[in-house]
Amino acid sequence: MNINVDIFGTIAIAVAVLFIGYFLVNKISILKQYNIPEPVVGGLIAAAVTFVLFKQFNLTVNFNANIQQSFMLMFFTSVGLSASLLKLKEGGKSLLLFMVCVVIYVLLQNAVGISLATALDLNPLIGLIAGSVTLTGGHGTAGAWGSIFEENYGIKGAIVLGMASATFGLVIGGMMGGPVAKFLIRRYQLAEEIEPSAARMQAPPSAETAPFEYPEKTRLITADDAVKTIGMFALCIVFANFMTGVAKGQWFELPTFVWALGCGVFLRNTLEYVFKIELFDRCIDVFGNASLALFLAIALMSLQLWLLADLAGPLVIILIVQTVFLALYLFFVTFRVMGKNYDAAVLCAGQCGVNLGATPTAIANIQAVTNTYGPSHKAFLIIPLTGAFFVDIVNAVVIQTITKFF
Repeated sequence: MNINVDIFGTIAIAVAVLFIGYFLVNKISILKQYNIPEPVVGGLIAAAVTFVLFKQFNLTVNFNANIQQSFMLMFFTSVGLSASLLKLKEGGKSLLLFMVCVVIYVLLQNAVGISLATALDLNPLIGLIAGSVTLTGGHGTAGAWGSIFEENYGIKGAIVLGMASATFGLVIGGMMGGPVAKFLIRRYQLAEEIEPSAARMQAPPSAETAPFEYPEKTRLITADDAVKTIGMFALCIVFANFMTGVAKGQWFELPTFVWALGCGVFLRNTLEYVFKIELFDRCIDVFGNASLALFLAIALMSLQLWLLADLAGPLVIILIVQTVFLALYLFFVTFRVMGKNYDAAVLCAGQCGVNLGATPTAIANIQAVTNTYGPSHKAFLIIPLTGAFFVDIVNAVVIQTITKFF
């Protein structure tokens, strides 16, 4: 039996899930100690409840997918609208170095997956599915490529396989980032824990703030500001949906959220540098952070954990090895390349989301770490630009190139 929850019911449950996450993280020391994001905590509890309903009562709870997609598009639009060319230039060498680290890891991630699949006597493309297709690409890429693998390469159940792998990545990516950063920070004595009240007090002026850097900071917003910002969000999302239809099946086909982000970047910099119109960053930040929290909550509470229970043993082995390999890569490569400092540790937390879960997970990871140890302007500048735009283009090229050999 299916229980279909409408848009308003989905939002109401997502808000309740977020409050549960906030409450538990503040009350359970180990969750706060290891910087587990609140939406991950609340979302996993909701997913566990739906798992029990499915197993014990044969009830499948289906939350509204359209509102989840809308919140995702709003989040990526906010990334684009916050991407001033001045901030992009500010990233400089660090942004380039981190992009190189991510690109190299995408290639290695697929090499590990394909090698293990071959060693376990599986189709090598299953290793690709358990590589950057799902772990770096997430559920959207898994769904898009799953149908191609089923129709063109004869891999039965590729969509379910992909969704299960992406689910694993989303959960582990959200749980792994905080502990990895904490380990690096403590091992190298990079920072001390700060009081929550102190974290809220030290926010700089908005002109110096990267997107999503201070989600708890009070921002004064008028109704006019909100209306103008909603208008820009709507324009970007309309353009994204239009371009998705136009580009379908073409060489320039891209996921809808990439078009939304790109339109946001264009709109921001056109208004700012051509028409000299100053955008209200505080309002963009508020909408972006709210969309991020709600998207993560809905995404996690919508997880069908029984798909993970049905995974074959060899696939579980591949995914576990991928997790361990990322942890080693962060410790021996990313952390050292990025300078072995506090910013490098926070970036490692973000890369857990970028290469195992999704960009919203990456943002939540670094927010959780900086709430405990203090700000990292560099991480909030680099992670959204890399995870939301750059890595998806690189991943699409890598997947397309590898599949030509099979």
